[in-house]
Amino acid sequence: MAESLKIAVLGAGSWGTALAALMARHGHEVVLWGRDAQAAAVIDQTHENVRYLPGIPLPETLRATTDLAAALHQADLVLVVVPSHAFTETLRLLAPLRPPAAGVAWATKGFETGSGRFLHEVAEDILGPAVPLAVVTGPSFAKEVAMGLPTAVTVHGSNAEFAQRVADVLHGPAFRAYTGEDMVGAELGGAMKNVLAVATGVADGMQLGLNARAGLITRGLNEMLRLSAAIGAKPETLMGLAGLGDLVLTCTGDLSRNRRLGLALGRGQTLDDAVREIGQVVESVQTADEVMRQADRHGIDLPISSAVRAVLHGDLAPAAGLQQLLAREQKPEYPETLFKD
Repeated sequence: MAESLKIAVLGAGSWGTALAALMARHGHEVVLWGRDAQAAAVIDQTHENVRYLPGIPLPETLRATTDLAAALHQADLVLVVVPSHAFTETLRLLAPLRPPAAGVAWATKGFETGSGRFLHEVAEDILGPAVPLAVVTGPSFAKEVAMGLPTAVTVHGSNAEFAQRVADVLHGPAFRAYTGEDMVGAELGGAMKNVLAVATGVADGMQLGLNARAGLITRGLNEMLRLSAAIGAKPETLMGLAGLGDLVLTCTGDLSRNRRLGLALGRGQTLDDAVREIGQVVESVQTADEVMRQADRHGIDLPISSAVRAVLHGDLAPAAGLQQLLAREQKPEYPETLFKD
């Protein structure tokens, strides 16, 4: 077991709570920070996150607070677990309060809203080049992690020693944490899978069958690989937990908010009604724009991602989007240059 550390987890939603509970169960001193004072008090008093993880008991050692300075005080490690649209603001808040020796990791998936920047670029810009950084990603539903069900993720970092430290505090009897150094590939996979899960959800909502689902997942992976090659990521990252693993889970598991959004759209619901019914942030609504911003920047054709963006903007009906994909010109499955330097 890793040495006992003080860890500040910023973001008290389902994923932040699940990871905080996991590390507390591993013997670490964990403080969970959120903005909702009532929710923090309930976690402290009843050891349950009644909104995001109802019915799942949390460790009695896990503390929750709305005081960011108190959460960060003497922290050995900071883990940011907020939606991507809140990532920049959260880092700006923590920057002046971060203990000098504390590295910063995040389990946020997506791009910076509006700029399309990768989150490690945002972190480097705000925190400076000397702060060790890492991203935690992979196929992991918060509810299952909180329940102690087997899970595997990967931690990619700018500093191998820090990435290993983050992996060590997460790793346990039912939770495997691998390591890597390809932050851009890991972040790309974690962002794109949300967009592609909408496509498979739409197809399933329209009852188009398992063949269509498998085809969309596989061609979606192709889109991830093509964009990853353009931005200099490693193909093995996208073929691993950060890419293929997360893609399969999010496209097939009904705990996925992005898949549920697609299911609702495929059944004829409006976007606003579907998001309201889900009741939590659905990352794909913003991420589709940022994925296509990256694609346009590098001149990459991403037909599935492009169709999802058009559907989410109301420019294309789901059935028309499917027809558009089926009408594309027949061609080789993979270009010869995809895996070449």
